[in-house]
Amino acid sequence: MVNLNTRIENNYYECILEMINNRKKLTSYLEADRLALGSHAYSTKWRYFVYNEGEIFYYQRLLRKLEYLTNKKRSIFEGILYRILYKRFRVLSLKYSFTIPLNVFGPGLSIAHRGFVVVNPKAIIGSNCRIHPGTVIGEKNGKSPSIGNNVYLGPGSKLFGDITIADNVKIGANAVVNKSILQNGATAVGIPAKIIN
Repeated sequence: MVNLNTRIENNYYECILEMINNRKKLTSYLEADRLALGSHAYSTKWRYFVYNEGEIFYYQRLLRKLEYLTNKKRSIFEGILYRILYKRFRVLSLKYSFTIPLNVFGPGLSIAHRGFVVVNPKAIIGSNCRIHPGTVIGEKNGKSPSIGNNVYLGPGSKLFGDITIADNVKIGANAVVNKSILQNGATAVGIPAKIIN
């Protein structure tokens, strides 16, 4: 994964190159996402139609396949496939209230369930991120957050601007983070967010 202290405006294309650009990476990302989602990744047809289980993993699979097709040189057939998948992805994004761009999240993404989520396309987010509804990862003065590995983003959390979040950080529900959190394993809550441990 990309060094999170490297600013995105200087290394955006390098970040894309380190994302999914071959089938082996696609498979590893899909497996990491499946493990992160746990039992909600798959369900029986009956449980899917009653509880909508498995729908988030289907959405994440579309996201990863589109990333793969975006980052590689596409054949004519793959170009057609890309347009079909992208249209389906846009429909599901509207249905689930997700605004999640391509090539932002590392492997092991876990979206808790459907609900309002907005992520700026300039953000860099590491592996094993757990994200809940109401989360906004936004831009301020043209800069977006860099978020480390194994970060938990509670419901309603907001992160803005040129900030860095260290690995293993937990952002509490409805916290507003506008300053970097460089302490590994910290828990931040409040408006503005402050470290409590």
